Amino acid sequence: MELSHQNIGIKKNLVLAGLMIGMFFSSLEQTVVGTAMPTIVAELNGFSIFAWVTTAYMIASTAVVPIVGKLSDLYGRRKLYLLGTIIFILGSGLCATANTMEELVLYRGLQGIGGGMIMPLSQTIIGDIFSAEQRAKWQGVFGALFGLSSVFGPFLGGVIVDYVSWHWIFLINLPFGLLSAILIYVGMKHEPIKKGKVSIDYLGIATLIPAVVLFLVWLTFGGDKFAWASGTSMAIMGAVIVLLVAFAFIERKAVDPILDFRFFKNRVFAVSNLLGFLLGLGMFGAIMFVPMFMQGILGVSPTEAGSAMTPMMIALIIASVVGGRLLLKLRFRTVLTTGMVIASVGFYLMSTMGLESTQWQVYLYMIVLGLGMGLVMPTITIAIQNEFPTSQLGQVTSAATFFRSIGGTIGVTVLNSVMNQSIVTKMSEASKAATEPAVQQALHALSEKTDALFGLLINPSALPFPVELQELVVKGIATAWTESFSLVFLTGLVFIVTGVFAALAMGKSRIKRDKELKDKLDIHDEETPQVEIEERQAQ
Repeated sequence: MELSHQNIGIKKNLVLAGLMIGMFFSSLEQTVVGTAMPTIVAELNGFSIFAWVTTAYMIASTAVVPIVGKLSDLYGRRKLYLLGTIIFILGSGLCATANTMEELVLYRGLQGIGGGMIMPLSQTIIGDIFSAEQRAKWQGVFGALFGLSSVFGPFLGGVIVDYVSWHWIFLINLPFGLLSAILIYVGMKHEPIKKGKVSIDYLGIATLIPAVVLFLVWLTFGGDKFAWASGTSMAIMGAVIVLLVAFAFIERKAVDPILDFRFFKNRVFAVSNLLGFLLGLGMFGAIMFVPMFMQGILGVSPTEAGSAMTPMMIALIIASVVGGRLLLKLRFRTVLTTGMVIASVGFYLMSTMGLESTQWQVYLYMIVLGLGMGLVMPTITIAIQNEFPTSQLGQVTSAATFFRSIGGTIGVTVLNSVMNQSIVTKMSEASKAATEPAVQQALHALSEKTDALFGLLINPSALPFPVELQELVVKGIATAWTESFSLVFLTGLVFIVTGVFAALAMGKSRIKRDKELKDKLDIHDEETPQVEIEERQAQ
């Protein structure tokens, strides 16, 4: 299959503008909806299934990531990006019209498919239009853009809900989504396309998507909707295993596989995806408890608790930009190891938080976490793209997004389980240590009702005791909750420290500098397309 260079005039400025708008609003959607959920639940009367509003988006977006990457390698980024944008816009518009929670869940799933196409393709297109050296600069900027959307999202959501209507949380995506689509349509009108016969791995798609969906359902609802050891749990996991075994067999025989297992022979690809998985496993599972810690233990308002993420995201933005520059001078191993070490320090500091901690301590420790994340996240994508030709960027970039997303999903489940199990144990210990019989009985009874503990920390007056006894019971709950919070971060620390050793195994790979590569290939034309440079290098 050959690549046509005849009309390679991609308009980079238009494409960059389109990608920035598309990525900002698709990533914004992941944070802005959370702010509006109490209002949406109250209006649609759907508290029992409100978690599915987030879950449906997550499952749909994660499942399509590895598929869209491979299809974009076959059919071109422009077509797939435009399709993803159209699906995202359609899903957003339907979400705004939802009259029941069931409708909203369905439409969020559709929206998630579009979002799952836009995010990895944005990174892939950057890999297409820029050289390895230039990617280091721009991937850092896009990482910063993702962080900015996380900071701006909750604020925008609050303003829209308070002064307009929750429907506009979704409608605001329409004009910007259309603008992004127009810019990409015009800017990539002359995208180089592949010629020749295209072989679609239909069997691979038919086994991978249901395997991913079932696995995410099992992780999300295991221990809640059904017991981990139940027949339902075993049936779902059995189906996942059968589908994954079938997928592995199919991929080995496929002419053009969705996930080429030969990629894992490349050390950078294997280590980078392991790092992304470990980062997701520890980071995203642990930080979800920080706002609860601030509200329940430190006694701050919900708004102030939500602001805990802001210092971390600002630090992430700065580190993403700085990290991209450092990659021009340092090896991937150096930057990744430094980032994972900083993240490890942040995890350890968070594990030391206790009843006497302050709001500013949380902010400081979250800044440390953000600096570590900002160095690692964009570097993983840059390192992988550095190792493969343009014709395979869609597949390898999507793989990086996929493994990080799966790691985050598993991390949320595992660390939530660690938190719940620890609270039961710590509450039992607090009950035995209490001297007042009434306090002892209350703590023992509450040790079996962990769902109610956070509510009691926020509203102690709900306890049917005199004020003196209320304070003793609440102190026991707070101690148990804080010690469990520390254990969560210590558990996450194990994953992150493992990532430090993984980063050390990266090898000596570094950014391919433009001048060095062109001198080696005897290329003196500054306008020589990146695709052509790569083909001459391969020859």
